[in-house]
Amino acid sequence: MGILDGIVDWLATQVMNLLDLASTSVLGALGCNMDTFKRYFPAASSMYEIFIWTAIGLVLLNLVWQLYRCYGAGFDIDTENPINLVVRSVIFLLLIWYCDDIVNLALQIGGTPYTWILDSSLPGVQFGDFNSVLLIIIGVIANGSVALIALILVVILAWNYLKLLLEAAERYVVLGILVFTAPLAFAMGAARGTNNIFKSWCRMFSGQLLLLIMNAWCLKLFVNMVGEFLANPLSL
Repeated sequence: MGILDGIVDWLATQVMNLLDLASTSVLGALGCNMDTFKRYFPAASSMYEIFIWTAIGLVLLNLVWQLYRCYGAGFDIDTENPINLVVRSVIFLLLIWYCDDIVNLALQIGGTPYTWILDSSLPGVQFGDFNSVLLIIIGVIANGSVALIALILVVILAWNYLKLLLEAAERYVVLGILVFTAPLAFAMGAARGTNNIFKSWCRMFSGQLLLLIMNAWCLKLFVNMVGEFLANPLSL
């Protein structure tokens, strides 16, 4: 049983070391800026200008079509007031042109609490120490193959924490997609019939930004809990 316990203990330690590496990498790379997204998806930056001009074309096309319905095909019950239509189109053309600055400003506002959360002072935690603490606790309260029980608990802990990290990465990717497709969403706001699409994009963007911040908060709370547990393992 000594050899088996040694192998199981080594496996548990390696699992926690890998979890420590993943935690450091993910939390350091993610954020409310698009630097990591641009590094892994460089085509998004090169195609952003295409979306800008496509969005401008959609707004102008809608403007011409709606004006034609008003003046060329006669006034229709469903047509929008021409003055309101022109004003709305001009406003959204300006929003599309300065879309990058607007979105970056929103990311900076959302990134402020995110940075505060990541920079909050917490005791340094090495997840590799968690297995040795579990061995101490289980050795006190249980008999038998202590290392095997510790390995099972470590794997359960690592899997749930890894899911939190993957969820944070997923939120970041979705936020990046919303950022780089923002011009098309802004173009939808110029037409009365597609204005709900623009409103839905605004809700999705703000929601993903909030969820990304909450993911960082939950991960920090988890790291804090592990740090307190490692400091006082038998005080439970």
